[in-house]
Formats: sequence, structure tokens, C-alpha cells
Amino acid sequence: MLFHVRMDVNIPLDMPAETANEIKAVEKAYSQELQRQGKWRHIWRITGQYSNISIFDVESNEELHNILQGLPLYTYMNIEVMPLNRHPSSVRDDDS
Repeated sequence: MLFHVRMDVNIPLDMPAETANEIKAVEKAYSQELQRQGKWRHIWRITGQYSNISIFDVESNEELHNILQGLPLYTYMNIEVMPLNRHPSSVRDDDS
């Protein structure tokens, strides 16, 4: 199942920089492992914002939910999820 996920990050301004940097390092390792597994298929930064647009390829809604809740920055995020379906006019056979 493919999902389009927008994540807007809102780290509190009063969080110590060292703490924020530690959380970001763990977040990066977590997301890169999911990318290597093929579950986090794409990630793009939104210009001028602390936000990203990502495509996840997971087995179920519950799996995506668990992945997102596992993000170290989860408590500082607003997340919008949109399920995706293959478009009948797509020329790509690998986007299902």
C-alpha cells in the first residue's frame, strides 16, 4: 500500500540545541533504515519549511501508523496521510 505523507516539524524553541541534535540524529538513522528496507520509498524537503513529503510503501494502515509513531520527532510533528492508488493512465508498472 502506498501512502503520501506530509510531515511538518515543530521543535520547541526552548529545546536545548544538543537535545534537538540528538533526536535528529536518531531520526535520521531510523528513516534511513526504513528507506533501505523499501518501506520509506521517497522523501523530499519542502523548500523554506521544516517539512517533508514522503512516499511510504507498507503492508497496512497499522504498519504505517506504527512507523510514524516510532519517529523520534513524532511528538513534534503535524502529520497528514493520504492513501494512494495506481492511476489507470500511468505508464509505470512498478507503482502499485
